[in-house]
Amino acid sequence: MTPPGPIELEFFRQLLVSIPEEMGVVLRKTAFSANIKERRDYSCAIYDAEARTVAMGDHMPVHLGAMPLSVEHVLKAFTLRPGDVAIVNDPFAGGTHLPDITAVAGVFPQPGKPAAFYVASRAHHSDIGGISPGSMPLAREIYQEGLRIPPILLVREGVMDQSLLRMILANVRTPEEREGDLRAQLMSMERGAIRLREAVARYTLPRLSANVAALRDYAERMMRAALRVLPDGLYTFEDALDEDIPIRVAVRLEGDAATVDFTGSAAQVDGPVNANLAITFSAVFYVFRCLLAGDVPANAGLLRPITVIVPEGTVVNALAPAAMAAGNVETSQRITDALLGALSKAAPQRIPAASQGTMNNLSFGGKGFAWYETIAGGMGASAHAPGQSGVHTHMTNSWNTPVEAFEHAYPVRVRAYKVRRGSGGRGKHAGGDGILRELEFLALAEVTILSDRRLKAPYGLAGGGAAAKGRNTLIRAGHSRALPGKVRFDAVPGDILRIETPGGGGFGLE
Repeated sequence: MTPPGPIELEFFRQLLVSIPEEMGVVLRKTAFSANIKERRDYSCAIYDAEARTVAMGDHMPVHLGAMPLSVEHVLKAFTLRPGDVAIVNDPFAGGTHLPDITAVAGVFPQPGKPAAFYVASRAHHSDIGGISPGSMPLAREIYQEGLRIPPILLVREGVMDQSLLRMILANVRTPEEREGDLRAQLMSMERGAIRLREAVARYTLPRLSANVAALRDYAERMMRAALRVLPDGLYTFEDALDEDIPIRVAVRLEGDAATVDFTGSAAQVDGPVNANLAITFSAVFYVFRCLLAGDVPANAGLLRPITVIVPEGTVVNALAPAAMAAGNVETSQRITDALLGALSKAAPQRIPAASQGTMNNLSFGGKGFAWYETIAGGMGASAHAPGQSGVHTHMTNSWNTPVEAFEHAYPVRVRAYKVRRGSGGRGKHAGGDGILRELEFLALAEVTILSDRRLKAPYGLAGGGAAAKGRNTLIRAGHSRALPGKVRFDAVPGDILRIETPGGGGFGLE
C-alpha cells in the first residue's frame, strides 16, 4: 500500500481525534454528577490492538497519559469479546487513584475477528466509598480510600452484571449518581465504537490502520525534531511537596532522544501523596508534548524517543498498599514542576515559571450528598507573556462549577468567588493570580482538603519572583483559624471555608 500523503494523513488525524471528542460530549451530556456535567472531569481515547494510544480528546492530561496502562492491564486480564466492558480503578493495575474509574471495550469491525481497536473512558466519580465523603481522605493506606476495583467485567456480551453493579453501589454514598455516571461512560464508549465501525466501513480497515501507523511515526519524528534543537547535556532539578518530600529528576538530552530519571526522589510515604508509575508517565508525556510547536498528533509515537527511569518504592512509583488519593492530583503537579524546571535550563526562553502547582482539592459530604472539586489558580509567566489568572494548569483541565449549579445541588452558599489580586510572582512578566473562594455550609458536613503550595511557593524563573503561597482558613462564629494544606474537619451550619489558591511564578527581572 502506498504510504499516506500529507492531505490524507491530516484528514485521518482529524477523523480519529473527532471520535474521542464526541465520546466526551456523550459522556458529559448523559452523566448525572455535576463533577462530570459541569467540571468535565473525564477523558476519552482510542487505542490500537496492542493498547497503544491512537487518538485522545482534549480532556484531562493526568488521565490521558496514564490510561494506556489501564488498557494494558485489562487486556492482560481478559480477551474482550463483542459487548464486553471491563472497568478498573486499582492504582496497582493501571489506575491512578480510586475515584477515577476507567472503562474499556473492544471494537470489532470484522465479525469473528479479534478487536481492531479499543475505546476507553475515564471519569472521576465524586464518591467511591472509603473513610471520607468524596473519597479523597487523609489515608495512610489504599484500603482506607474506597472501593478498589481490579480489572473486571461489568458488562458481558452486552448484559450488565447486576450482582457486580449492586456490590459497587452498596459501597458508595451516592449510589444513584454513581450508577448514572457509570452508564454514561458505557454510552460514550458505544458512540466511539459506532464511529470507528463507520470509519472502517467507509475507508476499509487496512487503510485506516495504515494511517494510524503513519500518524504514530509522524508524531515520533516531530518529537525527535523538537529534541534535536535542544542542547545536549544533563539537566537536573529538585522540587518538593509541602511535607518536605523531594521530587528529583535528571533529564539527559542526546541528539534526538531523552532519558528522564527520577532516581533520588523520596521513598513512598504513609500518606495520600504517593504517585504510581502511570501518573509519572502521564506527567512525562504531558511535559514533552508541551515542547512541540503546532498541533502534533497526541499518540503513542510521542514517547518513542524518551526513556523513563522510575525506581520502585518511591513517591513517584509507589507500591501496594500505599495510599494514592493525592498522588494523582498533587504529586503529579510537582512532578510536572520538576520536569519543567529541569528543561528550563535547556530551553530558558521556552519554559514558563511554575504555575500554582496544586489542584486545591476540596471534598465534602453529609446525609445523602458528596461533592468533589478542584479550584483554579495562577499560571506561570514566560519569556513571552505574563501568566493567566484563575485557570486550571498542567495536569488538570477541568472547568469551573457554576455557582448556580453548585448552590442548587448542595447545601452550601458561595460567599465569594474572585481573583486573588497580587498573588502572582513579580517580574518582567508577572505570574497569574490565584482565586479566592468562600463557601458557607448550610448543613453538617465532613470536609477534606488536599492542597499543596501552602508552605513552598511556586518558583519564578530568570530572576522572576515566586508567587504567593495558598491559604486555607476556617471562619466559625466570627473567629478565623488557619488550616493546614491537608486537613479533615467537621463543618457545622454557618461555618465559612475560605480557600486562597497560589499564583504563578514571575519571569525575568523587573
